[in-house]
Amino acid sequence: MTTGVTKEEVNQIIKQALKEHSEDRIGLVDYALESSGASIVSSGSSETYGIRTEWSAHFTLLGIPLWRYFQSPRVILQPDVYPGNCWAFRGPRGFVVVRLSARIQLTAITLEHVPKALSPNSDIPSAPKDFVILGLNEDSQMEGVALGQFTYENAGEAIQTFPFQGNGTAPYQLVELRVLSNWGHPDYTCIYRFRVHGKPAN
Repeated sequence: MTTGVTKEEVNQIIKQALKEHSEDRIGLVDYALESSGASIVSSGSSETYGIRTEWSAHFTLLGIPLWRYFQSPRVILQPDVYPGNCWAFRGPRGFVVVRLSARIQLTAITLEHVPKALSPNSDIPSAPKDFVILGLNEDSQMEGVALGQFTYENAGEAIQTFPFQGNGTAPYQLVELRVLSNWGHPDYTCIYRFRVHGKPAN
């Protein structure tokens, strides 16, 4: 004899799915979240691109520009994703090193860019394309251990999660995101949000 799913069970499944979606939209703990203790390693990032005004916040008084504020790499560790609120670096290649909130065995990373639908010209050439994730053991380490190479699809979902092969990596607290190419913008590449997922090291 088989029994169907009750209305209460269906409601519970839906509530759980909505709860996971509302918890940062992917339901995975983010060890690169600044508000949880993660930070940018100041010596470990490309120079911020600071010429294009559309990637800066304008502060004006009676319509007269006073100064411009260009987003630092810190913005990629924060959940506020909207057009223009990104870290831009010069050219198609760049890197940033993140000190995670805990030493973890990485299982996946997530990259997020603004959706094409929210782009003024319905294209996102400044989105990263090919990138490598590296694990580092200390701030002064010159070259990290390559953990995986991935491609962010500009025609895919805005939030893309990339799992590592196998059961995860060796434990790391420092992770480098190294962008190798973008989707065609000649001047800069924009990172909106970078998340790191895994299991706390014992």
